[in-house]
Amino acid sequence: MLKLGYKASAEQFAPRELLENAVLAETCGFDSILVSDHFQPWRHTDGHAPHSFTWLAALGERTSRATLGTSVVTPTFRYHPSIVAQIMGTLGALYPGRVMLGVGTGESLNEVPSTGIQWPPFKERFARLKESIELMRRLWTEERVTFEGTYFRTENATVYDRPEQPVPLYIAASGPTAARLAGRVADGFICTSGKAPELYRDTLLPSVREGCGKAERDFGELELMIEMKVSFDTDRDRALRDTRHWAALALSPEEKTGVEDPLEMEKRADALPVERAASRWIVSTDPDQHIEQIAPYIELGFNHLVFHAPGPDQARFLELYAGQVLPRLRARYG
Repeated sequence: MLKLGYKASAEQFAPRELLENAVLAETCGFDSILVSDHFQPWRHTDGHAPHSFTWLAALGERTSRATLGTSVVTPTFRYHPSIVAQIMGTLGALYPGRVMLGVGTGESLNEVPSTGIQWPPFKERFARLKESIELMRRLWTEERVTFEGTYFRTENATVYDRPEQPVPLYIAASGPTAARLAGRVADGFICTSGKAPELYRDTLLPSVREGCGKAERDFGELELMIEMKVSFDTDRDRALRDTRHWAALALSPEEKTGVEDPLEMEKRADALPVERAASRWIVSTDPDQHIEQIAPYIELGFNHLVFHAPGPDQARFLELYAGQVLPRLRARYG
């Protein structure tokens, strides 16, 4: 069954406004609400970076149905994985069956300013992620855990408050290595839309499937989540302009890798023309045409779409989307 979620833009809205937007999303019929975990936003001017776990607890108290989780958190630098396991155990106990944890290898924008570390190469970041997942899983399922890894250690550690079933864990990936890991060990896979179709068709999804095969797991049981970058409005100019706040997403990896200052990231993003800022987004005014642009992702196999809208008026987006797009998607795909 197709799941349709809402991405709460923590980098764009103050915590209270972000919370009200997310509560409205559940009211409008979205199935899930995912929030990013940034220590610093993509841009300094009018930027925000609330603590994701604290915010999720508040959201849990204001909602009753939607799945809640992170997309994504890095349990390897700012957070020790045992603390993430404790936090998610608590959230899982408070809201059983409603929380999930999305993890990734991280970005220097978040990890370097808060820790002062020298940003390591991908090989080390990936090794840290693998080790953190193993440790968190053990803390969710074993009573006392003594762990001696390359990067993390615990001694007789116990997560006392946790749900009966371990919190579902999703791995985000933009390349084949992390995608294979998702296939081997995760409950779900996360990526973002707006990139070359070949990346999804020829690299990411085959790598997830390969990982499943190596672990003798059923690929069909894995949840395939994708953050859909959508700017939908009745006014096309408005829909186009709304993407400017998120122009940093259109920067190439070479343009943003190693940039740890939101002021510098903002400067680089603001230098882009609006057409390039909009290049990562599905910008449209017609719901049927909009769905035709979403359809290729569903046909590739993605079964959990989380919609990220760039505009400042999220209530307008949520009500438009709930009225014109979600019913059409559900009627077409079930």
